[in-house]
Amino acid sequence: MLNKAKEQAKTLGLDIEFLREDAREFNFDKSFDLALMICEGAFPLMETDEMNFMILKNAYSSLNEKGKFIFTTLNGLFPLFHSVKDFINQGSVEGKSENNTFDLMTFRDYSVYETIDDKGNKKILHCNERYYVPSEITWLLKSLGFNKIEIFGCKSGAFSRNDNLTTEDFEMLVVAEK
Repeated sequence: MLNKAKEQAKTLGLDIEFLREDAREFNFDKSFDLALMICEGAFPLMETDEMNFMILKNAYSSLNEKGKFIFTTLNGLFPLFHSVKDFINQGSVEGKSENNTFDLMTFRDYSVYETIDDKGNKKILHCNERYYVPSEITWLLKSLGFNKIEIFGCKSGAFSRNDNLTTEDFEMLVVAEK
């Protein structure tokens, strides 16, 4: 993807420095006014909550004194609401359907994603994605030192502070300021 981005930048005559970094390990000490992470750029795709927290921690440390952090993450209200609704409609004693991959104990959704790469090779990815509820995101960000935290609903590709978060929003838009 970086090679494609470099080619596109060159085609457009743009001079952009592209970096390949691990979001859990980079250090850009107070270098930026803004950190932007949309479409689950890394967070919440890590295997553990601790790894996800490291991403938030590094984003915080990368921001200057008045920096803003804007990101999207998976809305835990969505699968929670829909899982409960499905359970009630099914009348299941166990409360878990065979095709339900959402784990209520960990707020993780387990799935298998199949794709074909640019060279025609089939790739199979075993994924687990962490969903967060608004109060949890607020607590995580406040524990890092963010002072102002706002959470909104968001539709894929349509991010706006005008959308209140609901149980129908698959993602949430988070705007945090130091």
